Amino acid sequence: MKLELKRIFKCPYYTIGKLYLDGIYFSDTLEDCTREIKIANETAINTGTYQVIINHSNRFKRLMPLLVNVPKFEGVRIHSGNTAANTSGCILVGRNTSTGKLTESLVTFEKLFKILSETKENITIKVG
Repeated sequence: MKLELKRIFKCPYYTIGKLYLDGIYFSDTLEDCTREIKIANETAINTGTYQVIINHSNRFKRLMPLLVNVPKFEGVRIHSGNTAANTSGCILVGRNTSTGKLTESLVTFEKLFKILSETKENITIKVG
């Protein structure tokens, strides 16, 4: 399964994008802002293609999607959240119905997790 995150709006505090599953729009995304030099917990990951696995998150105490081998980052997950304060370099999913925020994030994440956890294919995400 191929995921693609297209970043469509970058501002100094957050980045808004659109997430596609095998070429079909799935949800909006929210990340930290992109930076030339990484600031811990305040910087979005670099563009690139990453493998996604499902494994146990100690932080969230459940199975979750994890991006593997992200340069200069560890523990990058796709999860729910409403603002850039909830991301710490991760990718949040939901609906961008308010400036700089996501709504319906938990419902959106649960739908995505169900799809990803049931696939038998390798999962990748292209971030650009």
